[in-house]
Amino acid sequence: MQGNFGPQLTALIAYLTVVCRMPRRVVEALLQQVLGVEMSLGSTQKCWEEASQAVALPCQELEAQLKDEPVLNVDETGWRTNGDKRYLWAFVALRFVVYTVAGTRGSEVLVRLLGAVFHGVLCSDRFSAYLKYHSGKAQFCWAHLKRNLLGIMDLTKNSAVERFCRDALAAHARLFRLWHKFRGGQIDRRQLLLGSLPVQKRIFALAEQHLDSPHREVGNLARALFEHNERLFTFLEQEGVEPTNNSAERALRTGVQWRKICFGNRSATGELATARLLTVAETCELQKLNILAYLSATIASRRRRERPASLLPSRPA
Repeated sequence: MQGNFGPQLTALIAYLTVVCRMPRRVVEALLQQVLGVEMSLGSTQKCWEEASQAVALPCQELEAQLKDEPVLNVDETGWRTNGDKRYLWAFVALRFVVYTVAGTRGSEVLVRLLGAVFHGVLCSDRFSAYLKYHSGKAQFCWAHLKRNLLGIMDLTKNSAVERFCRDALAAHARLFRLWHKFRGGQIDRRQLLLGSLPVQKRIFALAEQHLDSPHREVGNLARALFEHNERLFTFLEQEGVEPTNNSAERALRTGVQWRKICFGNRSATGELATARLLTVAETCELQKLNILAYLSATIASRRRRERPASLLPSRPA
């Protein structure tokens, strides 16, 4: 399908929607008032679909690369398609991001995109889908743990529970002071590892002491810390692994803002376009590419029946 407008205008419509998160009717009003271009809702939709089809191959290449990445941060959030519940997933690698809209929040999405076994480090929260899928190296998000502890403190007047939370938060703060020193170049990785050993022991001891806590949330958190202790500290040894899942949460924030403005999608075609255009926008951002220029060039390539430029990161020689 080819629209009645040039590749630059077609790309601009996709850009205004996905990057600027403008509703279609606002896009139409802007084009009319600023550029003097009158468009119908159908024309806007055709431009949107053409942009999606133009970036299909680059997105497929990125999706195929996911399973071979050494480190991935993953998160998901609720979505809607024609009122039905869906989930928007974000897979964040070092130099690219892949989005997909799925009908489930389960581990089958991970199997579909990463294969039956992922050999890299999977960074995530402690949601059951990740635990069920991945038995290899992982990093659980310390930001989630901190929020859990603060939430428990806010809702309890029990002195023993407050003491557990304060002790765990103090260990968290000590660990992150070491991490920031490492990131700032004040200490090397060996010093980071040595300095963290007392903190690791303290976290493990706290978890062990509270396994049978009568407070349900404390007991659940203590069991998680105890059973998955090694998945809390992967970032200390593994290059490219962060202690939080912030990169995936930031990637989802764009989708959440879009959902609040446009209320999701109306069809499976719309889901696919959403995932592809978010993938291109966030990947161009990571690679410091001009998103509008890339979309324009890709649409032009499709019209000439040429292969579009790849977004796969180049590997060092």
